[in-house]
Amino acid sequence: MKTKIKTWTATRYKNLYKHRSGTYYARLKVAGKLTWRSLGTKLLSVAQHELSELLKDQERISEVANSGESWQLVDDAIAGWRSQFKNDTSTKDSTKDYWDEIEVALRKSWPDLGGTPIPKVKPSQCEAWAGRYSKQVSPSRYNNTLGALKAIFELAVDGGFRRANPAKHLKRVKPSEKDLTTKLPDSETFGLWVEAIRTSPNRWANDCADLVEFLSYTGLRIGEARHVIWRHCDRKRGEILVMGSPKKGTKNGLIRRVPIIANFADLLSRIETRIGKQAPYTHLVRVSVARKAMTSAAEKVGMEPITHHDLRHLFATICIESGVDIPTVSKWLGHKDGGALAMKVYGHLRNEHSLEMAQKVRF
Repeated sequence: MKTKIKTWTATRYKNLYKHRSGTYYARLKVAGKLTWRSLGTKLLSVAQHELSELLKDQERISEVANSGESWQLVDDAIAGWRSQFKNDTSTKDSTKDYWDEIEVALRKSWPDLGGTPIPKVKPSQCEAWAGRYSKQVSPSRYNNTLGALKAIFELAVDGGFRRANPAKHLKRVKPSEKDLTTKLPDSETFGLWVEAIRTSPNRWANDCADLVEFLSYTGLRIGEARHVIWRHCDRKRGEILVMGSPKKGTKNGLIRRVPIIANFADLLSRIETRIGKQAPYTHLVRVSVARKAMTSAAEKVGMEPITHHDLRHLFATICIESGVDIPTVSKWLGHKDGGALAMKVYGHLRNEHSLEMAQKVRF
């Protein structure tokens, strides 16, 4: 007689079950019916965290139901979704601002959505929106807006305001990989480009060039660079203290130290020679953006236009090609993953550099 293999195994944690495949599931009551929700992991610790977040969502949905609130229009569901992330204390203010941008983008790309009754939105309408919008914006903006759309309708489903999520079947777009090797300037072109920025007739020309060199020699994000003061540049220790915004901190909340390379030390000296020694609490860069100056100078020297964030890529690329190992570069960039992201983005550079160095080996 065969022993029947159990499909589900209860854990010692309430609502948490393990499927025989090894994946953990939550067993929850939604709209009066028991249902299974995959937690998408085979690790117990991760499953506990995902279950905790799911239960928080269910608690918010129950609050809506108990308050007697009845969602009629998609606008009501959007308000519920917004309330979720706005009241989440674990979400950074910068992330909340980003989701505000996503809401604006969603409404702009689908003007009639908000005023449509929740049950009336059809999967075909979502498909039509996805087809249009995916051609208008970058893959990352499309994917994040799609994620918001799905979350909005998922709330409506969980609250019992419609049967199924009309956007559930829509697929994310695979982001195209940047070809950094062709886009970023070589050393000679970079020098000509910076000189074109510095000698332009713009009254802020020198300050724009300072910002460009600053970002290129440190790898800082533009939002971090704006808050660096002279006191943060410790030339005796050879380090820059990166703290980010006084209110929001850095992107991932970490304070880090970035080494002062020779080019940056030279830039600091040149700035002091031009405008005089600055007070410790004076901001190092005197302009917050240099986009127009960068684009105009790129056209002048025949270079492909690049962004402030591309200068961060330039810094990482030069570091790796100079022989700095990827975990160290990752640390300088402020990544928390020990180099996983940097390896994904810049791994090909490490391989190319390695092959080039191998040509020098002789027995």
